[in-house]
Amino acid sequence: MLPRLLLIAVTVTAGSLLAQSPAPVASAEPVRPTYPVPGMSSSAPAPAAPALPPGVSAPSGYILSANDQVAVEVFGEEDLRTNGRLNGEGNLSVPLLGSIHLAGLTLTQAASRLTDLYARDYLVNPRVNVMLIGYAKRRFTMLGQINRPGSYEMPDGSPEGIDLLEAVAMAGGYTRIAAPERVSIRRHSSSGRDEIIRVDAKRLARGDRGNFTVLPGDAITVGESIF
Repeated sequence: MLPRLLLIAVTVTAGSLLAQSPAPVASAEPVRPTYPVPGMSSSAPAPAAPALPPGVSAPSGYILSANDQVAVEVFGEEDLRTNGRLNGEGNLSVPLLGSIHLAGLTLTQAASRLTDLYARDYLVNPRVNVMLIGYAKRRFTMLGQINRPGSYEMPDGSPEGIDLLEAVAMAGGYTRIAAPERVSIRRHSSSGRDEIIRVDAKRLARGDRGNFTVLPGDAITVGESIF
């Protein structure tokens, strides 16, 4: 009897211990690693200097004039970066230097002038670049027997002048009663007087006489056919 009673006691004791054992604690939801969101940072970077607008392809030796738009960049000096239009007198407002006359200079000459002015009082060995951003508005006028008479701006790619036939096309071409062989151009000459130039655009169109360049300020009048 003794061994059986001992077995029962051991069984009861083990059951009691199991009853007193705490229930297993449910495991917490595993912590998922966090990853940085693209484009976000805990420390925001310092704002970059505003980018200069893209320049235009200026003809070699292009001379700046009033109302041209330029950008000025001083390498290593982001706060001196600027862009704007030359005013009616041909001056540009430049950081630290104030109003500087740039009309009548090429882009290279303008950069050299600003370099000298910055080096004189403010910077050591400055490197300055001047870019053309936009041309001043240069216009010509189409009159007479043309489909869309009026004033037109020179294309950006041809600020110094365009072919007469291109000017006619910009104005919508000739009317039904136009006389292309009787085109007159009124041009303000350097002497201060207006001169009248007669052009046979009909022959130009056939390639017989080369071409004729319309300049800013020209007034083109297409004559009327007498038939």
